[in-house]
Amino acid sequence: MYKIQTLNKISAIGTDIFDKSKYTVSDSPENPDAIMVRSAKMHDMQFNENLLAIARAGAGVNNIPVERCAEEGICVFNTPGANSNAVKELAICALLLSSRKIVEASAWASSLKGTPDAPKTVEGGKSKFAGPEILGKTLGIIGLGAIGGKIANTAVALGMKVIGYDPYLSVNNAVLLDSSVKVVTDINDIYRNSDYISIHMPYTPQTKNTIDAEQIAIMKDGVRLINLARGELINSEAVVKAIADGKVAKYVTDFADDVVLGAENVIVLPHLGASTPESEDNCAVMAANELIDYIENGNIKNSVNLPNASMVATGTKVCVIHKNVPSLISAMTKAVGDDGLNIENMVNASRKDYAYTIMDIAGDVTETVVNDIKAINGIIRVRVIK
Repeated sequence: MYKIQTLNKISAIGTDIFDKSKYTVSDSPENPDAIMVRSAKMHDMQFNENLLAIARAGAGVNNIPVERCAEEGICVFNTPGANSNAVKELAICALLLSSRKIVEASAWASSLKGTPDAPKTVEGGKSKFAGPEILGKTLGIIGLGAIGGKIANTAVALGMKVIGYDPYLSVNNAVLLDSSVKVVTDINDIYRNSDYISIHMPYTPQTKNTIDAEQIAIMKDGVRLINLARGELINSEAVVKAIADGKVAKYVTDFADDVVLGAENVIVLPHLGASTPESEDNCAVMAANELIDYIENGNIKNSVNLPNASMVATGTKVCVIHKNVPSLISAMTKAVGDDGLNIENMVNASRKDYAYTIMDIAGDVTETVVNDIKAINGIIRVRVIK
């Protein structure tokens, strides 16, 4: 029986996918084979030797020690696109909130409860909450992946002009974009030409403060910023100062910190991007299927620390996580051949410092074969799937 540990409450529609004759799912199994997680912090966790994989039911993996997991031969998955519609809907909401002073107007109207002639007062005071329409305005989107692409297409349908920037735009995502979306190769074109800017990219040390004082300085006066991706992508101090200076009209963020909380013309949401029952279900289902395919078949899809690779085998699969170094593949195939076995098919893929090889081997893969492969310098983990 494989043991799956849940570190957070995971939607039952996902955990129910596991075949109960093969898997047990609980929040405290001893020596789990895989972990499903949402927001629990894992950096201080020590992992047992037989832990094969961690699946994050969501996109961001900042709560997981991704690099350490690679070193220990633990495949880390996320669920890209599973929550894309939820975030898209919130982003469109944020566009309107940034324009129409809806939050402020609602709070003011509510404050009049119990006062005489409240309806008349509300009607008379509405002019101070006027704001522009988004029709005909230019939306700049940084990051045109599963989420950014959907926002772009929806904004076009709402009558906006859309420009996008994504140096890693995939062919699949590109073909899904509305033909009127203008994709630029210089991110500064986004800053110079947008009335609204929405950022949708992963947070890494390289993307920290993608929008800072320098970038804000070249934006249009009165620009409105939206950040539903990661708080660290936009410098809070720079934005609040730009609001005070009249450069930025509004900032809507899904990430709270002491700088933005209570700041004028800043709307702070409690990380609501993926907080829909549909999104949680989608993420749980995708995470469960990723784990099952990896545990039972050795296939990797949507890993954040190892390369994607899959194979349909006719014999025994030998799956090897190893360092991405020269001559290692030839050493593995030699070890298999020296043990009298034939490799019918092989798939190899690499991702930065790490690689993954799947061998379809005819014959009996004994413990001797496995140990001979393990003995090769640079091998991290070897699994046999029959």
